[in-house]
Amino acid sequence: MQLNFLDWSIVVASLVFSLLVGLYFTQRASRSLREFFTAEGSLPWWLVGTSMVATTFAADTPLVVSGLVRKGGIYENWLWWSALMGGMMTVYFFAGLWRRAGLLTDVEFVELRYEGTSAAALRAFFAVYSGLLVNCIVMGWVTLAMSKILNVMMGWDKVFSVAILVILTLVYTTLSGYWGVVVTDFFQFGLAMFGAIALMGIVFFQMGGPASMVEQVLAAPGVEPKVLHFVPDFRTATNLAILTFVVQVALLWWGGGQGGGYLAQRLFSAKDERHAAKAFLWFNIAHYVLRPWPWIVVGLASLVYFPLQAGEDPELAYPQMIARLMPGGLRGLMVASLFAAFMSTLSTQLNWGASYLVSDLYKRFLMRHASERHYVNASRVVMVLLMVLGALAAWQSESIATVWIYLMTIGAGGAFVGLLRWYWWRVNAWAEIGAMVGSLIVANGNVLCMPLAKLGLISPEAMERVNWFYAADTYAIRIIFIIGICTLVWIAVMYLTPPVSEAHLERFYRRIRPGGWWGPIARKYPEITPPPSLRLWIGWFAGTVCIYTGLFGAGYVCLGRYGMALAAFVASAVSGWYMINNMPREETKPSEASAPLALEPADQPSQD
Repeated sequence: MQLNFLDWSIVVASLVFSLLVGLYFTQRASRSLREFFTAEGSLPWWLVGTSMVATTFAADTPLVVSGLVRKGGIYENWLWWSALMGGMMTVYFFAGLWRRAGLLTDVEFVELRYEGTSAAALRAFFAVYSGLLVNCIVMGWVTLAMSKILNVMMGWDKVFSVAILVILTLVYTTLSGYWGVVVTDFFQFGLAMFGAIALMGIVFFQMGGPASMVEQVLAAPGVEPKVLHFVPDFRTATNLAILTFVVQVALLWWGGGQGGGYLAQRLFSAKDERHAAKAFLWFNIAHYVLRPWPWIVVGLASLVYFPLQAGEDPELAYPQMIARLMPGGLRGLMVASLFAAFMSTLSTQLNWGASYLVSDLYKRFLMRHASERHYVNASRVVMVLLMVLGALAAWQSESIATVWIYLMTIGAGGAFVGLLRWYWWRVNAWAEIGAMVGSLIVANGNVLCMPLAKLGLISPEAMERVNWFYAADTYAIRIIFIIGICTLVWIAVMYLTPPVSEAHLERFYRRIRPGGWWGPIARKYPEITPPPSLRLWIGWFAGTVCIYTGLFGAGYVCLGRYGMALAAFVASAVSGWYMINNMPREETKPSEASAPLALEPADQPSQD
């Protein structure tokens, strides 16, 4: 694909803008560690929510979504559509709690909720596990996606692409910290969405509109009608396909129910609890209703322009469609929009990962009493190291969707206990440790079996069954097994180990004021009254219906089925009314006599 002078001007201008933002916020970001990682909790909901959407709009997402459509059909997107139910749970049950906690990272929550050596060990484990391992894997697949795009569109090889991307993102992210991340996110999201919508518009123009596109897709060689289905056809689908869908809808979203990770970091930066809840609601709307259909349309159209071939990489369809259809001028816009999507995600991963490694590991365990400037400079050094490791991960990765699934499986075992730790006093740190260790072992069972197979302790037939169990297509069976085993493990571990001390639980309860099963603690503080759970559950259900029907309504418009679209939008509006009227409200703080107490210093844990 050739870029003219106008194309290059657009690309360079967008990159220069990001650099200027980094320079502008450098001094402000250097004031303190909290300023560098959470903007001192001063941001409005629309900026926080848009930053969340921009982060999830990475260069990998258009490739994976269009590739899923090309590989199986629209309904394959339930791999991530199912997460909406967890996202709405965050709006109604967890966003306010996160903001009320007033933390720097969600890993710090471990020692807010638990105590002693087990809590300290769990905090250190999560800092390394999430900040280093998971973070570098994510950066690797995002960088891999962008390198695939640049290879198809620009002819750049993998090494050159990765080097350019690393340098561009590191410069403004290390300078400006969280301020530069969220401000550039706002503009980068607008640019990325404009590019995606422009490509969808060109597809419709070239193919004669939505209805004509549908006809041409169904007439393409090797295409089955199921490619247009929003859910699997249970009459013809295989048992594995039906089981996968059930697991996606019933289990897969638990892990995102509390909104941890970089999403929790965004909630910490919101002005207050109301802004946190509204930010996450806006994120859900933009993430599921506004974003996916331009990519899905391009994936469908690619079946006409590039007929299915055995052994192909379906994730290359999106950049191939750009190279095929985009005219001069718009090509530069599209390249700039993909750069923007890539940088918004990578900058978040760098900032968020550094917050774990510096605040929860370096400051907590290694260098406890240095200056704020020292910790900010240490964060910048850590960002450089993370970027190097992310580049190495990109070099080793091949399939983006496979990495998505792997991360879902290794975290599945701890999802349920992660939700309950807020609402059940009996959960302790050892329960979380048991769930995470069990999940890591079971999710990597095929790797653990390989040495045994080489020693002849596992027969070739048994190893073949192990490999089938750990194949990408059978991840639903694996998740059921992981959740079942790990739930038994963490419940057993919880009851075999002592509970968190009553004094520590009281401090947590008075500070966070959660609902749920806090009987022995809640009875001591009758003036702390959590919001009615029924109202919150009604809001959660209405919000889930509102956004799903909005998602399907937008899809029906893109497929030329306008009657169905109207019905879906009406249902979305009605359920949206109930959603808004049951939004979480700022709770009345308890009396001064029961105001939240300061926690014991995290660097002086009591003994279990």
